[in-house]
This record gives sequence, C-alpha cells and structure tokens, in this order.
Amino acid sequence: MIPEDRYKVIDTLIRQGKSFAIWRIPGEDTVHFRMQSSGSPCLIYTIEDLNKRSGFVIAPFQVSKKRPIVLIQPDCFDLPESIEEKERIREKKEFLPGEIKIPSERDEKKKYEHCFASFTEPLLKGSQDKLVLSRNHTIRKGKDFSPGAAFYAAVKRYIRSYVYLCYTPETGIWMGSTPEILLAGKNGHWQTVALAGTQPIRNEEIPQRWDDKNWREQQLVAFYIRRQLASLGIQPEEKGPYAIRAGEVSHLKSDFLFSLPDKEKLGDVLSLLHPTPAVCGLPKETAYQFILKHEGYDRSYYSGFIGWLNPEDKTDLYVNLRCMHIGQEVLTLYAGGGLLASSVLEDEWQETMEKLQTMQRLL
Repeated sequence: MIPEDRYKVIDTLIRQGKSFAIWRIPGEDTVHFRMQSSGSPCLIYTIEDLNKRSGFVIAPFQVSKKRPIVLIQPDCFDLPESIEEKERIREKKEFLPGEIKIPSERDEKKKYEHCFASFTEPLLKGSQDKLVLSRNHTIRKGKDFSPGAAFYAAVKRYIRSYVYLCYTPETGIWMGSTPEILLAGKNGHWQTVALAGTQPIRNEEIPQRWDDKNWREQQLVAFYIRRQLASLGIQPEEKGPYAIRAGEVSHLKSDFLFSLPDKEKLGDVLSLLHPTPAVCGLPKETAYQFILKHEGYDRSYYSGFIGWLNPEDKTDLYVNLRCMHIGQEVLTLYAGGGLLASSVLEDEWQETMEKLQTMQRLL
C-alpha cells in the first residue's frame, strides 16, 4: 500500500512546474524517479541528435517545432518524502469554462468510419501493406483526480507493462502503461521487439489461437525490424513470436537480441526504428505521410517513445502506447490498430475500445 503522501508529492511537483518522470519497468518492483529541479529540459528537433545524450526522453510521433523531443536532465534521483507547497505555476487553460465539448461515442465512431474508409483504399489497391489508424477519446477529469494516485494504481494493476508518469512544461502531463520496447540494453546487450496483432483477454486467459490477419500483421513488423538492423550490419538472435498479455488485451511478440557496434550512436538506431510499423505501417515513409495527411488529428506524444536513455549504463525506451494526456479539464486517451486489406471495420473499432480500457480502468 503506497502512503497517500507519496501521491500528494507527485501532484505537488506537477503544480509547481517541476520537470520529472517516475516509472516502473516490467517485472521489477523498483519505482524509478528523475527530476530536473533547475533550468529547463533540453529541446531536440531530430532523433539523431540524441547521440551521446543521456536523460529521460519523451519524443512525439512527428518531431516538429510544435512537438519537440524533450530530454529531462535530472539533478534529483529520489522522490522527496514530502514537499511544501510554496509556489504554484500558472498553467495555460486548454479550454475555457463552459466551452468544453466532449464528442459522443456516435460522433467518434462516425469519424473513425470515415478514416477507416480512406485508410483501406490504398490497402485494397496494394500500394500499402499495412497502415495504423489511431484515434483519441476525451473524457471530463474528475474534480478529485490525482495523477500520482493513478500512476500507483497502474503500477499495481499492470505488472507486465512499462508504467510511467511524466511532466514537463513543454509536454504537459503524460501517463501510460505500454508493452512495447523500442530499444533497451546494458553492457553491450540490446533488445527491441516486434509487437503486433491484438485479441481481447477473456476469462483472464491469453488466447492461443490467432487468425491469419494477426499473424501477417506481426510478420510485417518483424520483417521491418530485421531489415533495419541489417542496415547497421546487425544480425540479431530472434525469439518468438509468442502471445503475451498487455493490459486488457493480448499481442503477438518477437524479441530481437543483439550487440551494437557503437553505443554512442543510439540516436541513429532510434531514427531507424521509429516509428515502427506497429504504430505507422509499411512501406514506412509513405505510411507515415499518409497518416499525417489523413488521420485527422495530432497524435502528439502518443505513439512516440519514452524512457530512460543512458548509453554508458542502462537504457529503457518504450513506444508510448496505452497512454493519456492529463489536461486542466479533460483526460485525452489514445488507441490505434494496424489495418490490412483484410481488416473489418467493426473488429478494428472494438479493438480500439478494448485498448482504451487500459487507462479507463484506472479512473
């Protein structure tokens, strides 16, 4: 049981505008904390510029002047036992009182149906092998909502996922419980994963039978990772695919284990991997441009990557899935799914509903 004063410390740090991250790695009991108590986080505008850098990273789906990579360079490595609320920053209001408009589920589905039709067109024509269609879901934030309490609830509930809470003035508050490693390693031993295909969890059991659509989707992601690593002269050891649980759903996963020729160039490796076909599609560049043009909203830091970067020691970077942005008045949750030519609208819509439950169950 986490004492209530720990929640309050986290919430107070947010109110005071301190840039920090708190996270728990899958399979571990330790909760890690890093805070930059003075100065501003470093803003980075190309992934390659992460070479030789260390700190806590939150990167968007599309890096831009509006959505930079933010690197917290910590000077505090332990969550304070207590903190006095002496100062409080003035945050920009995202919505004016009385002007908050929450779309109905009917309106959300209508928008999704329109996007689904435009996304399946290049799939049926054969110009794209895979496209990832995502959406956001907005709900009113309860008056007593505590980001700190929600984080610890996620740590307790989602033991197999990477659970984090991150705040910077540049990004606002983000929280998530993601199953997908982008790049992790220590002492020359590195790992990435291919994660694709989705089925709901029924009766707390991981599905053992998977249809052709899910297998093909996973194989496309695995093929992409093999090719990208090969471009660096890397021939990884591969394990899988096998089924795993991730929050309220299950996925097919393959592990890729390898050594890196130059750990000082992690930015170059990240640039090759991000965005993976699990959040974008194949062929990658045309899928990426198609999403930016046709998805109809700004993914922001959803489907980017997040985590601790340290080429000299241990790095744990994850794709930012099953996440939400915590605003002044609302919570914005995100979910998506991979589309193939064989995809069925109702199945894909239901998949996003199930993925949204990862965050909704905490509320």
